[in-house]
Amino acid sequence: MAKRRNARHWDAPQLHGDHPRPVTRRQFVAQGFMSGAAYTLGGGVLSLFSNPREAYAALSPDLANLLQNPCQIATNGAGKIPFICFDLAGGANILNSNVLAGQQGGQLDFLSTQGYEKMGLPGDMIPGLTDPALQLPYANFDLGLGFHLDSAFRRGIMQTLTPGREALINGAVIPARSDNDTGNNPHNPMMGIAGAGADGSILTLAGSENTDSGGNSDLPMMLYDPELRPTKVDRPSDVTNLVDTGELVGILSRDDATAVMESIYRLTDEKMNNVNTQITNDAVIKELVRCGYLKAADIADRFGGVPIDPGLDPMIVDQPGAPGTGIFTEAEFNAGGRDGSEFRKTASVMKLVLNGYAGAGTIEMGGYDYHGGARAEGEVKDFRAGRCMGAVLEYAARLNTPVMMYVFSDGSLSSNGTIDNSVDGRGKGEWSSDNSSTAGAFFLVYNPTRRPTIMGATPAEQAIHQQIGYMSADGSVQRAGTPAANNVPLLVNTVLLNYMALHNEQNLFASRFPNHGLGNAAMQDSLTAFTPIVNGTVANPI
Repeated sequence: MAKRRNARHWDAPQLHGDHPRPVTRRQFVAQGFMSGAAYTLGGGVLSLFSNPREAYAALSPDLANLLQNPCQIATNGAGKIPFICFDLAGGANILNSNVLAGQQGGQLDFLSTQGYEKMGLPGDMIPGLTDPALQLPYANFDLGLGFHLDSAFRRGIMQTLTPGREALINGAVIPARSDNDTGNNPHNPMMGIAGAGADGSILTLAGSENTDSGGNSDLPMMLYDPELRPTKVDRPSDVTNLVDTGELVGILSRDDATAVMESIYRLTDEKMNNVNTQITNDAVIKELVRCGYLKAADIADRFGGVPIDPGLDPMIVDQPGAPGTGIFTEAEFNAGGRDGSEFRKTASVMKLVLNGYAGAGTIEMGGYDYHGGARAEGEVKDFRAGRCMGAVLEYAARLNTPVMMYVFSDGSLSSNGTIDNSVDGRGKGEWSSDNSSTAGAFFLVYNPTRRPTIMGATPAEQAIHQQIGYMSADGSVQRAGTPAANNVPLLVNTVLLNYMALHNEQNLFASRFPNHGLGNAAMQDSLTAFTPIVNGTVANPI
């Protein structure tokens, strides 16, 4: 009798026989049981018009100057490259069925056939061979970084990108072990990205989960700063609520609303000069009150009447009467189920980060503990993730802004060689069990002026800068490859080093992160992928 196949829907929760029943939020997210606020206050205004000559039109230059000093409202992403990371909760496959990772010579220093089979690639689909139907090599470098030709990540990215954008993208892969089935891996680098200078005009960090990291995985404790806890953003309404200007902007024009809020500031400032709060830190309290009203005036000035809803952005979603202009169709964006929710989540975070409203963002995607079923489940979910990754890169291109996109997962998995020949299984090996030895991460960088340049004077040197670390021939991460290979906090620090190097600020790395553990300057150079993006641009503020 034929063995009955797993017929559950791929987005239905996954109960593994070798896993305990989920009890924590992270376990629920990883196994698919769960899909994976900054604010402004304005006081009453009707009693403030006793002296209308105190009000000014628009945001006056003297107050605009105060936004930077002492109120320190950040603008334009603080001049840093936007940063977005994807946290694939559960232990996704990243290496070789998706991003190529080879031996010490780099991505093209191929593993053994058995090593690739361990990572889900049958012997007739391994890198080094050619696809018989497409007559293209399975080792594909269209995105700069090498992917398997049939990688679901790659297929999703390329379907979303406008043709030709891939020529301005490059990346690096980092083979690195991490624990399976736990959110305690300190994978998330966002607070470190903020420590490197990233900031936004509304908030510093955004994440799609209400956690200290903004995602499923934790963050290294050495980076923890309670003031940088990400604001939860996973749907368009979360974005619009960040800059709610209230009914005032609907009643008045933007300029009139700004004048009203400015008058509140000026009258409050005058009163504060004649009041003693009787609190020890009198000056601090007064500055907080003044800055609160001034920031409200700035919000009214910059966002009154300006749609920041990602669903109304024609670059992101097709608008009525204008099909084909957005990254997502109306049907995709508004769909029920996991596809629609992941597309809306991605759009919301990338809208904030790539427009400079936030410095960095985490997009958590759940259900990536996908072993124990047909290979098709992993392919469908990886393709969806690829669509979301491609959306980030495509939106950056449309805004003419660079972006660094980082992808990681808590642990990984391996195949026992059983082939799934279904349409979605694509003739690849089924995922049979968790396996931390096959884990890794990667990042892609889009630069609007030129493809980011890999360090190294020769192709051989460039190959080992593009693959930071290496694997053994049998498909296991080699712990001696880099400090990051067996230490998740050092993996995070490697990502931070590469982010700073894009800004030509790697010389500041040791002072920003004094206990980094990445060795001396020579060692750090060996862990750096790209030369600086000296001609990159940043998003323009509204």
